[in-house]
Amino acid sequence: MSRRYDSRTTIFSPEGRLYQVEYAMEAIGHAGTCLGILAKDGILLAAERRITNKLLDEVSYSEKIYKLDDDMATSVAGITSDANVLINELRLIAQRYVLTYQEPMPCEQLVSTLCDVKQAYTQFGGKRPFGVSLLYMGWDKHYGYQLYQSDPSGNYSGWKATCIGNNSAAAVSMLKQEYKDDEISLEEAKKLAIRVLSKTLDMTKITAEKVEIAVLRRVDDKTKISILENAEVTSLIKDFEVKEEETKRAEEKKKQPTAK
Repeated sequence: MSRRYDSRTTIFSPEGRLYQVEYAMEAIGHAGTCLGILAKDGILLAAERRITNKLLDEVSYSEKIYKLDDDMATSVAGITSDANVLINELRLIAQRYVLTYQEPMPCEQLVSTLCDVKQAYTQFGGKRPFGVSLLYMGWDKHYGYQLYQSDPSGNYSGWKATCIGNNSAAAVSMLKQEYKDDEISLEEAKKLAIRVLSKTLDMTKITAEKVEIAVLRRVDDKTKISILENAEVTSLIKDFEVKEEETKRAEEKKKQPTAK
């Protein structure tokens, strides 16, 4: 049925659906996982780093998490080439605002401006939607720490914790159970991110080479965005594994019959 309506990006099906947008969303569902957690003292973005070949040279820039300006960073899930175009546009929008008003652009305004561009690609012929979703973390003087998600249709929404990419439904389900509203610290957010990724990623064992974590915090009235070193990520993974082992032993002890 869809074959009559999916040859053009702007044609609605009889059910009122745009199939090209749905296909773009499907492409994101197969991409590497990206996770965002909002804490009371900062924000965390964690992303699955898919190493396609061990012969690839280590690049100087981040593969999954990109800095947009002094107060914002984003993580991407989907087609990387599409993401590069959008990230360049985001950086230009942010710098134009600084040049015009001599102050950083508010986070939501930056997100909504790009979403207007993405929406246009679902409305005009001869173009296709960008096959990428983005998680944004940022700080501004109006609303403090903020976490946003946007998709190929041009929709965006604010979140306390969310996930995009492969196995995102399972990760969001775990976050619903374990996220403590307005109480979680950045250190607890790091541990929660490792716990969620280790349970949802399609790998036998999580390692620092396969996970990229960035944090945003305020230090001396300045926003600091940093990507965690491999040593710190490895330490978080070891702590998680120790706790998992202790929990497993405790459960086994409970199952053992007590002697009368």
